[in-house]
Amino acid sequence: MIRLHVTDKLAAGETVVASAGQAHYLGSVMRRSVGDAVRLFNGRDGEWNGHIAAMGRGKASIAVDILVRSQAEDGDPWADIWLMFAVLKRDQTDLVVQKATELGVSALLPVFTERTNAARVNADRLHTITIKAAEQSERLTVPVLYPARPLHEALADWPAARPLFVAMERADAAPLGNARPPAGLLVGPEGGFGPRDHALLKQYDFVRPVSLGPRILRAETAAIAGVVLLQAPGCG
Repeated sequence: MIRLHVTDKLAAGETVVASAGQAHYLGSVMRRSVGDAVRLFNGRDGEWNGHIAAMGRGKASIAVDILVRSQAEDGDPWADIWLMFAVLKRDQTDLVVQKATELGVSALLPVFTERTNAARVNADRLHTITIKAAEQSERLTVPVLYPARPLHEALADWPAARPLFVAMERADAAPLGNARPPAGLLVGPEGGFGPRDHALLKQYDFVRPVSLGPRILRAETAAIAGVVLLQAPGCG
């Protein structure tokens, strides 16, 4: 079943106009035609069965038919996790965003740390990745993607009531695995946090250094493993 994320209101009898990219995907990639079934979600109104009502060159409209899953059914208590991560090279950053979305994180916060080796991110590409990953993984929401900014700015705006577990390699820290969302996870860049990062992190009471295990993980592996550990039912 093809799933598409849309921004329009979803209700029985509504008609949704597909974007040019979605129309191309339906007609040219998936070879769908008028009358074929499509599922729609927008992060607010649940998931709906629909069908292609019209299709032309670069255009398509979808009629909304029947609610198949309410928004409340996506309310996973283990998914209220915010992932703050040091920006990596393009492919690795893409991987972190994709897998974190599949795992159900509710917010993504890319940051620039002392040893970050990338100068910028393509926010539009990352947003597209979150949408595609949400469609594929059958979640009903797309995570909030915050603009990339320096670590000190992200920490200054972090809600103090939400603990931020910081993956610290080669540190005498407690293992991550005794946490219960809502929570956050911060993963540093390849090469780890620098001295200025460590000094900055020590200024905040909500920061909790943790270990992800005895091995030194690649940054993208650490982000994925940390999210899985935070989600594990029964840890807290």
